[in-house]
Amino acid sequence: MKLSDEKCARVEKGQRPLSEVEAAGLSKEVGRWALKGAVLEREFGFKGFGEAMEFVNRVAGVAAAEDHHPDICVSYNKVSLKLSTHKIGGLTRNDFIMAAKIDGLGAP
Repeated sequence: MKLSDEKCARVEKGQRPLSEVEAAGLSKEVGRWALKGAVLEREFGFKGFGEAMEFVNRVAGVAAAEDHHPDICVSYNKVSLKLSTHKIGGLTRNDFIMAAKIDGLGAP
């Protein structure tokens, strides 16, 4: 099953974050995202602010449906997203599922 077809699972405090090896393995499935320690990051570029905000709203819809929310930064025509599971201070499979779902939104 592809990551984009999976649903985010409930994360409990005390749950173990993914190891570096596990995260590196999953990062191959979302190759446009940068794995930086305990964070997945990606920047998206758009023609203007309106397109950037439309994308942010699509991301928000997916995040609400999955109950897993990225950190979002908008700078005119750029949107930077960071994924990490704050509750446990590291990466979970959910972060990679969200990255795959966001990639499926058709952004550049």
